[in-house]
Amino acid sequence: MKKFALILALLLPLSVFAQAQPAPRALDNMRGATPLAETTKPPALVNPDNSDVKRQRNYAMQPPIIPHKIENYQIDKSANRCMMCHARTRTQESQAPMISVTHFQNRDGNFLAELSPRRYFCLQCHVPQANLEPLVNNQFKDVDTMLNAPAAPAKKK
Repeated sequence: MKKFALILALLLPLSVFAQAQPAPRALDNMRGATPLAETTKPPALVNPDNSDVKRQRNYAMQPPIIPHKIENYQIDKSANRCMMCHARTRTQESQAPMISVTHFQNRDGNFLAELSPRRYFCLQCHVPQANLEPLVNNQFKDVDTMLNAPAAPAKKK
């Protein structure tokens, strides 16, 4: 009983102190000054890049970006609007690049006659672009930049 009273006596001031302190505001660069517990008003949509120019990829295995508008494209369990141009049977007519052969493989690596269900929802990997200022600083360097950079001097022990 004495131990319980001692522990209670030690913890009571800590709990009073914790309740007296205001909770720190949790902020995120992308949310601005809006606390995490509150909903922010989403920014207005901007016009996406619609140049139809294929962009260079920054790293190996990067999915290609979408260089055109996709507003109002139906991509759900009933239809995939992307396949109207990018399907193997439609590329000659549309002049769009065909989807990769990897999109016809199942998870075991076996090739299928049709688009694999795990690759059906294009926006899981491929994204449209908009010419905007970045929300956060980015010091990403592609692999070619890294390989061509001068070697750092060796540290002496």
